[in-house]
Amino acid sequence: MQIYNIPTGAIGTNTYLVFDEATMKGFLVDPGAYNSGISAKIKEMGIDIMYIMLTHGHADHIMGVEGFKADFPGSKVLANINEKEMLGDMNFNMSTQFGQPTSIEADVYVDDEDELDVGGLHMKFFFTPGHSPGGMCIYIPAENTLFSGDTLFQASIGRTDFPGCSFNELEQSIHTKLWPLPDETQVFPGHMGPTNIGFEKEHNPFV
Repeated sequence: MQIYNIPTGAIGTNTYLVFDEATMKGFLVDPGAYNSGISAKIKEMGIDIMYIMLTHGHADHIMGVEGFKADFPGSKVLANINEKEMLGDMNFNMSTQFGQPTSIEADVYVDDEDELDVGGLHMKFFFTPGHSPGGMCIYIPAENTLFSGDTLFQASIGRTDFPGCSFNELEQSIHTKLWPLPDETQVFPGHMGPTNIGFEKEHNPFV
């Protein structure tokens, strides 16, 4: 598995390009803004983008979806079923505040612990509400890798002062879904640098 982090958008959201080297099938995680250079690189490398996966529906994680979907029309937009309302409401997802009103209908909605294969990569989706009603994390067990969106950051957590947020829900999500993972699990968050579960269990002051 190869992972490339390309910060996108006004606040540098971590957009991830992930692919299986054996099959060259892959996916994008949280395209905060469209960048034609990313698409050109993907095409140059010969990667088949199967999905555009959204850990949640806030503007800074979805405003590049339309552009990348146009570049990779065979890809499917994937999100948690509980995020459907936010994705479709440009005020709720706050894209109007970024000057780019965005409304999205995902092609595939998943629920807690649903599983999916992309090439040789097998993943599981964890429903982790708190930062948003339908927040989720993407876990690839064989690679000890978790894409945490804005659920968990390095020594921090996602904000809980937006509409639809709940600190209690976020805390419960982290304790019940993420802390049971192996300590060596690498965490690739929506903002800031990577971390691991063991470090966060020991040092994260918020949970």
